[in-house]
Amino acid sequence: MILEKIKEIIAEQLGKDPSEITMETNIQSDLEADSLDLFQIINDIEDEFDVKIEDAEDVVTVADVVKLIEEQKK
Repeated sequence: MILEKIKEIIAEQLGKDPSEITMETNIQSDLEADSLDLFQIINDIEDEFDVKIEDAEDVVTVADVVKLIEEQKK
């Protein structure tokens, strides 16, 4: 559930197909997201899951995002 929603948010922001996105996908290098894209993705994820991502540098792969959300939802 978390992974599917994250994939949806990232795909929508970057104009990609969600099927291209896996847990190992590097958001910036694999999907060619710039810092503004990353900022918007983080904002959308924070709004969707009601979490706070303090440091954008912690977000490199999709797995990093899932982990951050799961830690805050415990």
